[in-house]
Order: sequence, then C-alpha cells, then structure tokens
Amino acid sequence: MTATFPGVASQPVESSTGAVLDVVVPVYNEERDLEPCVRRLYAHLCDTFPYPFRITIADNASTDGTLAVAERLARELPGVEALHLPAKGRGRALAAAWSASDAPVLAYMDVDLSTDLAALLPLVAPLLSGHSDLAIGTRLSRGSRVVRGAKRELISRGYNLLLRGALAARFSDAQCGFKAIRKDVAERLLPLVHDTGWFFDTELLVLAERAGLRIHEVPVDWVDDPDSRVDIVATAIADLKGIWRLGRALATGRLPLADLARQLGREPAAPPAGVPHGLAGQVIRFAGVGVASTLAYLLIFWVLRGPAGAQGANLLALLITALGNTAANRRLTFRVTGGRGAARHQAQGLVVFALGLALTSGALASLAAVAPAAGRVVEVTVLVAANLGATLLRFLLMRGWVFARA
Repeated sequence: MTATFPGVASQPVESSTGAVLDVVVPVYNEERDLEPCVRRLYAHLCDTFPYPFRITIADNASTDGTLAVAERLARELPGVEALHLPAKGRGRALAAAWSASDAPVLAYMDVDLSTDLAALLPLVAPLLSGHSDLAIGTRLSRGSRVVRGAKRELISRGYNLLLRGALAARFSDAQCGFKAIRKDVAERLLPLVHDTGWFFDTELLVLAERAGLRIHEVPVDWVDDPDSRVDIVATAIADLKGIWRLGRALATGRLPLADLARQLGREPAAPPAGVPHGLAGQVIRFAGVGVASTLAYLLIFWVLRGPAGAQGANLLALLITALGNTAANRRLTFRVTGGRGAARHQAQGLVVFALGLALTSGALASLAAVAPAAGRVVEVTVLVAANLGATLLRFLLMRGWVFARA
C-alpha cells in the first residue's frame, strides 16, 4: 500500500496489520540498494522478531526509480508499506511516517544497513517493556565495534563532544542511523522538533533528555558505507545552525519541556551532582565548552581548508565557533538565561573573537614565514597551541567583562 503525505503534519491512521513495531527506512534516490536491504531486513524480522511488525519505506522526493521499487516491494511482501513525500529531508520523512503509524513502538534505520541487525531486538525491547522512552544505537561505546575512516571518526566524536559542551547533552551518539521511540512519546515530542533534515535526530534527543525522558543506549557493530552521499560540509553547517537555534530556544525558555515532562509523568533531568559552584564550577564548565568548541573549530577548518585556503578557513571556523561558544558559555558557564542582553553579549563575544583571530592568524603567518612548506598536520598543531593560549584570555574577558553584570 502506498500513501502520499504533503508534509510532516500527518494524522494517525488505522492499522490493518496490528503491528507492534514499525521500522521506517527513509530513502532518497536509492533504487539500486533499496530492494536487497529491505529483503534482508524483512527476513531478519521474520526470523527473530516475536511480534507482528511493519516496514515502512519513506521515499522523500526521489527522482529515480526508488518509489517504483518501494511500491513493488509493498505489493510482494506482507507488512511492507510505501510512503511518498514530495519534499526532501530525512527528518521530514521520519516525522511523517511516525505520525502516520499506529504501532506502539517506532524505529528507523538507514537503508545501507551499516548497523548490524542483531542489535534491533535489544534496541526495541526496553520500549516494548515500558522501561525506556527512546533507544539509540551508539558507535562510541566501549562495547561497539566500528569500521570507518579516521576523518569520519574525528567528525563523529567532535560533533558529539560539541553537543556535550554546547547543549549539555549526556547521550553518546546523536547521529547513528538506528533509533526507536514509543508512539505515545513521539506524539508529544514531534510537534516540538522543527528540523526536517539531518539535525532531526539531535533535536529529538536533546528535547527528550531535557524533558526527563529515559534514553536507552545499545552498543552496535557498525561498518561505514563507502558509497555514502552525505555532503559533509553542508551537513556540518546545518548542524551548527541547528545547535545555535536549539540552544537559543532552550536558553530563552520557549519550549514547554516542563509541561511535556508532566504529561509523560517524568521530571526534567537535574544537572549533574557534585559539580563545584563559583569560580571552580565556571572553570570546569568553561573547559567543557572550550573542548567542544576547539573540536568544532578543527573540524570546520579541516573541511574548509581546501576550498577557502588556510586564512579563509581559519576566519570562517573561528566566526562560527565564536558565536556558538558565546551562547554556550552564556547559558552553561555563567548561567545567564532569557533573551535580555543576548545581543550585547554576542557583540562583546565578537570582540573576544577578534583577539583570537589576531592570535591565530598571527600564528599562521609566522608559520608561513618560518616554514612555508609545512603540511596540514603542522598547521593544525600550531593552531591548537594558539587556541590554548587564547583560552585563558577568553575566560578572563568573559568573566570580568562580557558576563560581569550577570
């Protein structure tokens, strides 16, 4: 059966299969890989899953034969359905499919099946029992076994450290394409999630955690897909914009997380116990934000170094991370909430940014003069040293000037 949805705001429909689990596979131009992956997933569920299930292929605006393949699979395999959306976006596809499903447990996985399917039952079991509200696969746990290149490993770990510093996230892996959620939780949480692309996962998890929901993590075996078509630069920029938008919404209290927690019988997560207050606490929180910002800076510099050159990549990386760093320190380090004074704080933060730019640009210029043939690794090493030197100055200026009144 095929259904077409104009957007995310889809109404729940009656289930003809009585499925307990609905596994959504979002796809875009996957006519070659879709059929073998769905048949493999279907066989695995038939052999191992003890309850009725459904597989929903969510085609979001494919321009090749993906939809035709999905419709044929839906005709041939009982319990497989095809959903078509006229607009792109993984988040949009998941929101539409989950909103339309009547299954009590909703899941999704990437079409490349990079995650070992043996982790599927451990993923959804805590949701079936009512023990947890959401479940995620994690590639960053000690029990995980991951095969991927150093570049993607650096990006993944840097992104998750950035989330810990900027949004105080406690979950370990935001972007693994292997997640599940209870239907009653999704009904209340999805209307608060605004992103329709790759940041959808992160936003969903951060809001769930802030509302006091229980997130179960499952270590997974994961093999990188060498044919992945994800645009790393565009995705990284979109994620940084999403972090900025979500951080502002949380800082200004625009999201009704307390109401959501009460509706679901949860209490919002309390801040970690044992963290010192006063200067010591500020140093600890500032250091966490600084580590996340430095990793984000290095990631952006590494990606933009080729097209923008060393100085251009340094400027853009510093500017993007400076805005995020000021917002994160405002909310987390110095406990400033609400919108009052936010513009002034960002303006003062840009002055601090200018000092950091002068220091790091000077370091690059000095390196070019002393060792003009230095490679990328040497450049990054020099920049790390320059950033460490600027960190102390940044903290003193923020504490004694930017946020002194707060």
